[in-house]
Amino acid sequence: MLRSLLRGFAAATCAALLPLGLPLGAASAQMPTSLPPGPKVSIVSVTQPLPTQPQFTRVDMPYLRDMLRERSGGRIEGTVASHAERNLSGTELVRLVRSGQADIGASTLTTLSGDVPIMDGVDLAGLAPGIGTARRIADAMMPVVNRDLERFGTRLVIIYPFPAQVVFCRQPFASLADLRGRKVRTFGNSLVDLVNSLGAQPVSIGFPEVYSALERGVVDCAVTGTGSGVAARWPEVTTHISNLPVSWALAGYMVNINWWNRQDPQVRAFLEGTFKEMSDKLWELGDAATRDGIDCAIGKAEGCRIHTLAARPMTEVNGTDADRAQLREILEKTVLPGFVKRCGARCGEVFNQTVAPLARVRFGG
Repeated sequence: MLRSLLRGFAAATCAALLPLGLPLGAASAQMPTSLPPGPKVSIVSVTQPLPTQPQFTRVDMPYLRDMLRERSGGRIEGTVASHAERNLSGTELVRLVRSGQADIGASTLTTLSGDVPIMDGVDLAGLAPGIGTARRIADAMMPVVNRDLERFGTRLVIIYPFPAQVVFCRQPFASLADLRGRKVRTFGNSLVDLVNSLGAQPVSIGFPEVYSALERGVVDCAVTGTGSGVAARWPEVTTHISNLPVSWALAGYMVNINWWNRQDPQVRAFLEGTFKEMSDKLWELGDAATRDGIDCAIGKAEGCRIHTLAARPMTEVNGTDADRAQLREILEKTVLPGFVKRCGARCGEVFNQTVAPLARVRFGG
């Protein structure tokens, strides 16, 4: 376990604390983009599943390593690692940050929902057809999620999307109905409920292992982000990719509250400014990378600007009105009730109060 950082800092008073978890745009005018001289700060971050993902190369490395150092005049030094480099599955991130082994950790909310079940309600399968709705839900739910996360000594500072989560398959398919009988790699409980409702067999496999599972035929299909699958070279082992979002794999960066409260108020304000910029960049990237991932997968060079063009082009499967209607029906009848059953009646009340007005679907009809 790493030693606690910055023991020389005095504990900040509650009055001096820049509110952690504040909607980041609200205080951006007061957030500095530079730091005056002061004690050195070391920050350990563990973020994306793979070091090849653009969220890691285009946001985490520039911001949490290079820009923190440059903008702070060398006062802040950051190290950044991916889950794969730390041999992690992602489920450990709450405990990793809570224990102080990382100061900033990121993972998908569904992956973390084993520790904090309410997280699953932010990104249920079929909940947000578009990324705009996904962001509004994320903004509304972050304070709710943080009330539960505080029991673990951690708190979210950013919720962000991966590209739209879609279906990749080794054999042709034309609709969601065609997945019946196939083995489909999933992650998170709501995708399991969705796949079961389609008459397919859900298989839980960690993201780094999916390539080999597809290659060997352990699974017939797999769900991940359009660009995430391309970054992991899935076009080498699949032939068809859907363009219908089934979720957004919303993820979060969290910090250790005790570590955060020990920081100088100027350091906290500086980091809040950094998180605000990162949040905007990550939402822009999630949007752009959605179509880019598909274009790269199908060999459309003019649209492939973020990821790598597939050497063996895939076939794009267009989502149909019937698919969208089926996805909505499964959300209402299976996915949402399953979430409330796992999470408890309070979660159904929270969903109806916070998410239902944005998603236009209510638990209990």
